[in-house]
Amino acid sequence: MKWNLRWVAAQRDIWRPSDLLEAFREVGFAPSLSKVAALWGQKPITVRLDDLDRICAALGCTVADLLEAEPQDQQAGQGQDAADRRVVGEQPSRGGGRGPARPVPRRGSGTGSGSGAARRSLPPN
Repeated sequence: MKWNLRWVAAQRDIWRPSDLLEAFREVGFAPSLSKVAALWGQKPITVRLDDLDRICAALGCTVADLLEAEPQDQQAGQGQDAADRRVVGEQPSRGGGRGPARPVPRRGSGTGSGSGAARRSLPPN
């Protein structure tokens, strides 16, 4: 998600966190200045729904104005090309796109008798 608080605030001629705090207080929302500065300066990890309602009331906007969905590739890659991303242990695809590499079990190799190698048993409990 993209956090557009500064853009929405700028459209209402609010340019500083202290000005935003005044707008919040006008609608009965009284967060600390440090909380407002954190909302102003970076995308919050979580926002309570009632706080989101109060922010929208103070700015005269909707939730859709504040939060904008981003394509999934931009979120997961964060600047990394999708073709460069691989699962750990995955081999680059060679036309088949067979997925991650897996170990191949040894069959009949080793120092066993001519009819095949004996299987090892598990130790007793």
